[in-house]
Amino acid sequence: MAQAADERPAPASDDGLVYRQTRWTRLTHWLWALSLFFLLLSGLQIFNAHPALYIGKQSGFSFSNDVLVIGADDSATGTVGYTTILGNRFNTTGVLGLSGPTDNPSARAFPAWATIPSGQDLATGRVVHFFFAWLLSGTLLVWLVASAINGHLRRDLAPGVDDLRRLPKDIADHARLRFHHSRDYNTLQKLAYGGVLFVLLPLMIVTGLAMSPSMNAAVPFLADLLGGRQTARTIHFVTMVLLVGFFIVHMLMILAAGPINELRSIITGWYLTDPPANDHPEGSA
Repeated sequence: MAQAADERPAPASDDGLVYRQTRWTRLTHWLWALSLFFLLLSGLQIFNAHPALYIGKQSGFSFSNDVLVIGADDSATGTVGYTTILGNRFNTTGVLGLSGPTDNPSARAFPAWATIPSGQDLATGRVVHFFFAWLLSGTLLVWLVASAINGHLRRDLAPGVDDLRRLPKDIADHARLRFHHSRDYNTLQKLAYGGVLFVLLPLMIVTGLAMSPSMNAAVPFLADLLGGRQTARTIHFVTMVLLVGFFIVHMLMILAAGPINELRSIITGWYLTDPPANDHPEGSA
């Protein structure tokens, strides 16, 4: 996603190739991608143990503060899966609440193919989730410190006045699938990557810590700052949904802007820019 400590970009070659992504950039990118993949699927496994979200410090039969419930109920035609969002109930049989083979469906919030492990195993899901949570947190912390020291945050990610002035044109160009390939990130990239790196990922980590009993003992005010453990769990889930949304848009932009060039950049570091006559101070996908 972003460049950090070990090297500076090389000048552009005669054929327009620039060394856009450093080794440290590529390493952290793939570590975060791997971590988020396992965090998502193991997180859904953990969610399946209690497939409901609440706002507030408490939950239970005597409260009506749920904002999301996924489950299965018996009906006149058999068992059906349902999802309730803010009091509105939807039939989600086959996807959420009840899924699997039609002759032997399983009553579970998220289907087996969407969880790690595929069977209902909370203990294993927690082990996988915590391992990759610490890997993500440690990598992000090291990246933030290194990027602050070497000036990468200020030089490459912080949007300047000129970037903000170009924002309407960036939006229009992306809407028309017009992409400009250059060394620098465009305004939308800076805002999107900044939102993920400085808002969503830290929020995911903080809300995860707020749900930990050991952290509740060590830092008891953390959960209170977030509105209670149940609210922290809901924020954690919503943040996950936003990260999945970012991933989908990110993949679509890569496909639209030229997947070979984009993948070469994040695998080898080398990126093909537009010819000088068409060069533009913005990036691609």
